[in-house]
Amino acid sequence: MTDFYASWQLSRGRLDETVLGLGQAQLNWRIHPDALTIGEMALHVAGVELYFWQQLTGGSAPDPRVAAAATQGVVNSDPFPIPAAEITPKFVESVLRTAREIVGPMIESPTPEILKKEIKSALGPMIDGYGALSRLAFHPGYHHGQAYLILTAPGFPGTDAVT
Repeated sequence: MTDFYASWQLSRGRLDETVLGLGQAQLNWRIHPDALTIGEMALHVAGVELYFWQQLTGGSAPDPRVAAAATQGVVNSDPFPIPAAEITPKFVESVLRTAREIVGPMIESPTPEILKKEIKSALGPMIDGYGALSRLAFHPGYHHGQAYLILTAPGFPGTDAVT
C-alpha cells in the first residue's frame, strides 16, 4: 500500500462519512450563490478522481458528466454538469462508490509508468502521475472541511430532512 492510498483512504473516508446519509435537501442546499453544494462537492471529488484516472490509464468514466464535474462549474463559469434534481442521496452514494472502486486500485498500487505520466490537472497546469496521486490523497479532505462548514451554517436544513 502506498502513502498516497493511506492518505486517500482517510480523507475520502471522512468525506464519505459526512456526505452519505444526507437527504436531498441537505445535499443541494447552497450556502451562497457562488459556492458548491455538498452534493456538487461530492460529485466534484469523484469527478477529479475519474478525470485523473482517465488520463493516467486511458480508461473511460462510466458517466462522462461526473468526470466533467472535475472542472465544469467548479474552476470555470460553466454550469455544473449535473442538475440538482439528479443529485439525490442514491446517486451521490453510487458515484462515490463507483469512483472509489475504479480509482482505488490505481492509487493503492501505481505502476512506474503511471507515476511518470504527464497529465493536465483540474486547475490547468501539467503534472506528473506522482503529483496527481498527491492531489488525490489530499483533495477529499479539502472538501470535507468545506462540507463541515456548510453543515454547521445557520439555515442548513435540519436532520429531519435526512431521508
